[in-house]
Amino acid sequence: MIAHGLRISMALGLLLAPSIASAQQLNNNQIMSTLGQVRSAAPAVDVALLVEEANANVGKGVAALPNWNKLSELSQLIVEIDFENNSTAIEPKSYRTVGLIADALHHPDLFRYKFLIVGHSSATGSAKHNLELSQKRADAINEALSTTFAVSPDRLFSVGAGEEWPIDPGHPESADNRRVQLINLGLLR
Repeated sequence: MIAHGLRISMALGLLLAPSIASAQQLNNNQIMSTLGQVRSAAPAVDVALLVEEANANVGKGVAALPNWNKLSELSQLIVEIDFENNSTAIEPKSYRTVGLIADALHHPDLFRYKFLIVGHSSATGSAKHNLELSQKRADAINEALSTTFAVSPDRLFSVGAGEEWPIDPGHPESADNRRVQLINLGLLR
């Protein structure tokens, strides 16, 4: 099993370079302050449309697409979670991070919000395979949060971006591009 290192990055926008924080520095206050920065004029995001656009643009990128571009305006947390190589099995050491995220989502300050889990991959393998794998990994995080950590599934949505939106575009095969984003979609309705 090849697992990449656990690095936690927080960013206010997908297009901004994230700062690096060690796993020991991640705590509920950081998660809550990052995900709790909700703008009243935040755009509405149609998750089904994101999935459709990602599937229609395999190998072409998604960052410039109008619906994907909306995500950059929402508060979000970028987290690298370890999975077994070419698998959706979350490495045991990453469950601490998933647990911290769940604890924050149960906090009263975030309890009334819904969240999008975006899976990303590096550019190893075919673009179609990477898109499918990133969707399955986003679904795995969604399932872990909703089953193991009892976060209401009505609050969680998932989408895979594959290799289409790298955090390190100069090095598309870099492990830094393998990550999960948690994006605050706004109040439950």
